[in-house]
Amino acid sequence: MNAETDTRPKVSPTRLWFGFAGSAASWIALGLVDIVITWRVCLDRDQSGVSHAQPSLRIAYFVVTALLFLTAIAAGAISYRNWRDLSDSRSISRSESRGRGEYMAFAGVFISFTLGVGIILLGLPAAILNLCVRAH
Repeated sequence: MNAETDTRPKVSPTRLWFGFAGSAASWIALGLVDIVITWRVCLDRDQSGVSHAQPSLRIAYFVVTALLFLTAIAAGAISYRNWRDLSDSRSISRSESRGRGEYMAFAGVFISFTLGVGIILLGLPAAILNLCVRAH
């Protein structure tokens, strides 16, 4: 297929990379935020000797988790749209992902789904357990 007969829209590299790596970056960022907030909660508990819950840190943790989960959803949606724009196949189960752009879009869909579930599983224990208890 030459460039003159190719009617498929071009997908920008920025869209490809965000779809491919946006969820991974969100998952890593949540891990770092989890470490920092948990460290802060445990430090306060160890210094004061009181095991009371800190609602402001817990709320901050849930807000960050929600924002990063929404980023993972956006990355997955963009990856899916990129794949639809680049693929000749209309069924994702029959896709062969020919070419770098189509592969990045196809992989981004599955990376976003997998790490989106990972974000939920990393953020869920904070709703049930004390942050510091979970760390020990």
